[in-house]
Amino acid sequence: MIAPLPRIVIEPTVRNALIEDLGLAGDITSAAVIPVGHRSRLAMVSRKRGVIAGLDAAELAFQLIDPAVGMVRHMEDGSVVKPGDVIATIEGPSRALLAGERTALNFLGHLSGIATVTAGIVSAISDSKASVVCTRKTTPGLRSLEKYAVRAGGGMNHRFALNDAVLIKDNHIAIAGCIAEAIRRAKAGVGHMVKIEVEVDTLDQLHEAMQIGIDAVLLDNMTPIQLRQAVDFVAGRAITEASGNINPTTAAEVAASGVDLLSVGWITHSAPVLDIGLDYI
Repeated sequence: MIAPLPRIVIEPTVRNALIEDLGLAGDITSAAVIPVGHRSRLAMVSRKRGVIAGLDAAELAFQLIDPAVGMVRHMEDGSVVKPGDVIATIEGPSRALLAGERTALNFLGHLSGIATVTAGIVSAISDSKASVVCTRKTTPGLRSLEKYAVRAGGGMNHRFALNDAVLIKDNHIAIAGCIAEAIRRAKAGVGHMVKIEVEVDTLDQLHEAMQIGIDAVLLDNMTPIQLRQAVDFVAGRAITEASGNINPTTAAEVAASGVDLLSVGWITHSAPVLDIGLDYI
């Protein structure tokens, strides 16, 4: 079972989404149509096959409106669902249920979509030693939740932000003058607890980086043949990570090169929403 995010991490994001949806006057439709005190029971149902993620955010969307809303989970994050599966049942004041419905489903559908495509790539490379990692190509304000969804789908997280690891990319190298100088500056500028990774586009750049020593190397937009050559040259002296247009159709060939990691921005920036509905029962 995947470890949940602390409520303090997700509550501000869910609260802001509710404020955006409720506006200054609240749910004027439900206020006009639904009698005060009326209660309902709803079923959260999957319309497609996928992997669930985001139940805490969905539940919080209801409870921030009215703590009297209760949700019973029939599945947990990371569970595989098929069309018609009941994920959870929600019961409470009808006005609160309808006011929180869209926000809850937006979070659950989006995060489950990320978990679903992540699980697909994890499955596609299951015959290799490689793991799937996400990137910083996340929706602004949703990074913690989206990276959590990657974990729910069986993937791993790359760095969370600019402050938790050094990743020397092409523009850093251009400004520093060369890879060697960029790495030297990085080693002199950070503490011993911070790992250093460098992005290379060619095998010549890889050779230069490895002469100085790094913790990980990002092999960007290399062909499968080049990736195999790079893995052979590194020979376990650093973590090897492939990146560049990796998707479900290309992942297996990339993983077969022997790299340790597949860096896939697609799983967060282009994952389709998993269709999930909320049905009155």
